[in-house]
Amino acid sequence: MKPNEHYISIIKKDIENAKKDFQSARDYIKNSSAIFSGGDLSFLAVPKMFSREEFSFIEKTIDTLKNILEKVMDKYFEDSEYRNLFDFPVHLEELILAECGYERKIPIARLDFFFNHDDGSLKFCEFNTDGSSAMNEDREIVNAWKNSNVWKEFQKDYFVQSFELFDSWVEGFLDIWNDFCKNSKNISSILPRVAIVDFLDIGTKSEFQVFKEAFSKRGMITIIDDIRNLKYRNGKLYCSNNLPIDAIYRRAVTSECMDKIDTIQELLKAVKNRAVCLIGAFRTQIPHDKSIFKILRLPQTKSILTKEENEFVEKHIPKTLALKTGEFDHEDALKNKDNWIIKPRDRYASIGVATGGDYSYDEWKNLIKKTINKDYILQEYCPPAKHENVYFDLDGNAHFGFYNSMSGIFLYNNRSCGLYTRAMLGKITTPEVQGRIPCSVLVDEKNSE
Repeated sequence: MKPNEHYISIIKKDIENAKKDFQSARDYIKNSSAIFSGGDLSFLAVPKMFSREEFSFIEKTIDTLKNILEKVMDKYFEDSEYRNLFDFPVHLEELILAECGYERKIPIARLDFFFNHDDGSLKFCEFNTDGSSAMNEDREIVNAWKNSNVWKEFQKDYFVQSFELFDSWVEGFLDIWNDFCKNSKNISSILPRVAIVDFLDIGTKSEFQVFKEAFSKRGMITIIDDIRNLKYRNGKLYCSNNLPIDAIYRRAVTSECMDKIDTIQELLKAVKNRAVCLIGAFRTQIPHDKSIFKILRLPQTKSILTKEENEFVEKHIPKTLALKTGEFDHEDALKNKDNWIIKPRDRYASIGVATGGDYSYDEWKNLIKKTINKDYILQEYCPPAKHENVYFDLDGNAHFGFYNSMSGIFLYNNRSCGLYTRAMLGKITTPEVQGRIPCSVLVDEKNSE
């Protein structure tokens, strides 16, 4: 019996106790710092389980991807013609090319993928760099379940390991800060004063608080501030309480920064003058923008990759085209609509994402008409693997079902630090299609005596 099946068998064996466990977990989550998309966190009873062998395979896959993405970024910096493939606005390109004072190209990321436990296949979905989030959701769901009866019963037969996603980022952040200090004549702080910044009217402030506690525990003065409140004067960047800031953990995604660029000029002045260490710098937009999936398959990229790396792209990167006149086969996109998904180049939380299989022919035709030539991509639809899970409604009724799932691996300063999973009954993860979150764990079967 597989670990997932074993866990569900425990629930089915004593459904009343499982119901009580879920209610206790729900009470914990309701009073916790976990928030999803501005509302209460909807979670599942069964963890998303990965064996150590599977996690090792995912890590090795990610290692290859990191090498590929760094080659692409190097090419972007070196070759103006190659830069044109990304078609970034001039002001964004200037920010991307600006020297950041440290070598790490991608300080933090959550690389999302579909993984099939049955055949070991893996396809990437998107690369989140700036604004990578959801660490706190996984942490709090683990906390909600770890003292439950079903968790304890499962641990009689399996070792279970969750992921630590806060202190590990602080250490990665400090490594980058130390690199910055070596390259700066004006900075000499052993421990930086840190600002965690976002547009706070849309940012996940509860998660920021957990990060603040982790930074503070490590000995750093840390504040949470709106990115628009920062002021640059006399060669220093100051937060809203007039504290000078040495390093910034940027949670404001680049698309929001570009939409509101007039409001963040003080920060940009400080970054330009190397008066503050910005982690991460705007160059992370190169892999973050979903057009990277198209560019990875272009001849200009193939020429800088090895034979093995090009084979890797063919195997793990879904076919992607710009949704622009003349750049995709319009007839094929309509005739074989179930094979395609439409995504905006740079949005988050599945905003604007649509799968052809959810629409009638005429609806899909109208959707393409509405999105063509408006910064969208057309991407091969990769059916997620299904796994059984359980959800208890507010009346205590158990709903067993097979969920599509998408996982992501967090990278902190190039190190794999943990997994995060979203599950859905529909094809994409949005509240409208009942997106729910299981915690992600590593499991090892205990040896029988």
